[in-house]
Amino acid sequence: MSEVARLKDVRIIRDGRTILSVDELVLEEGQRWAVLGPNGSGKSTLLSILAGRCWPTQGTVWLLGEQVGRVDLRTLRGRLGLHSATLAKQLRASLRVHDAVVTGTDGALETWWAEYAEEDLTRADALLDELGVGALRDSQVGLVSEGERARILLARVLIAAPDLLLLDEPAAGLDLGAREDLLARLGSLFDSPSLPGAVLVTHHLEELPPGLSHAALLRDGRIVAAGPIDEVVATEPVSAAFGLPVEVARLGGGRFAARAAGG
Repeated sequence: MSEVARLKDVRIIRDGRTILSVDELVLEEGQRWAVLGPNGSGKSTLLSILAGRCWPTQGTVWLLGEQVGRVDLRTLRGRLGLHSATLAKQLRASLRVHDAVVTGTDGALETWWAEYAEEDLTRADALLDELGVGALRDSQVGLVSEGERARILLARVLIAAPDLLLLDEPAAGLDLGAREDLLARLGSLFDSPSLPGAVLVTHHLEELPPGLSHAALLRDGRIVAAGPIDEVVATEPVSAAFGLPVEVARLGGGRFAARAAGG
């Protein structure tokens, strides 16, 4: 099994403070990782490193077999699919949904910067249909619901067929129905052998879709546990990560739930 990412002795230091410290973390092809921890634990920083958008102050990072610092990250980022709410804010509100998806092939924000092949246009339609938002192809990105936007952004990421899918709190801000719809679709995606690897960041266990194989728990910028998800997303490790006695339950369909101990 080949590696899709490796971090070795990585430190991120800002204003003299270490905000992330990872001795070693290896993600292998076929694995689907969850990264969990409280606010400020370093989750988004870790994801930014894996997305090739943040450089370590110390240490070495390999992404898709290439060592960061010895490869042109502009070409590597095309193989790293990042789904982030930050991206949604960068898209022009009046941009057509179909155009927003098509531009995911080259990471542009507008269609006028490139000409797209017919197969790209067709692929965008297919992804929108597959994710249940095909009827919105001619709508404006700024006028769709939060749940619809999350699925549109997922289609935008998938159109480039990334070798590593990176999801930064994809269910944040969604109502119950939209969240469950998105998590079911992510679960189906994670079951697909055509997806080489995936990493999903959240601080809510209820937002973990089925199909995840591994997990890492962060606290104060350090990994407190990492490995197979059933071993990591458990009462003792999660309590240690969040600094609160909690009870973790594995529900049907591969989902998780947590509550304060005794609550």
